[in-house]
Amino acid sequence: MSETLRIYHNARCSKSRAACALVREQGFEPEVVEYLKSPPSRSELAELLRKLGMPAVSIVRKGEDIYKSEYQGRELNEEQWLDAVVKHPILIERPIVVRGERAVVARPPERVLELLRD
Repeated sequence: MSETLRIYHNARCSKSRAACALVREQGFEPEVVEYLKSPPSRSELAELLRKLGMPAVSIVRKGEDIYKSEYQGRELNEEQWLDAVVKHPILIERPIVVRGERAVVARPPERVLELLRD
């Protein structure tokens, strides 16, 4: 397949590994971005959220210790959530899969199939 799929991936996450495997089973070789090693910039994150059609708070992992200690119970606006996620990329929900102008949070991993249908 010629069109690139990008997966924001954490190898320690079973859902992320399952989404990668599912994409490969469908004949795609994804571009894998290990976002904890190479976090997206603020502008990349904003673009990713635009493709997802979601506000930043929607991709925040609320079970993470950093969320519980610094953000739980706080009212943040979009800019503040963007800052928080850029500062603490562990807060990014995974996996996020991007194809062209569309993206999904692949939880469950089968959600990636929405991007593979033309």
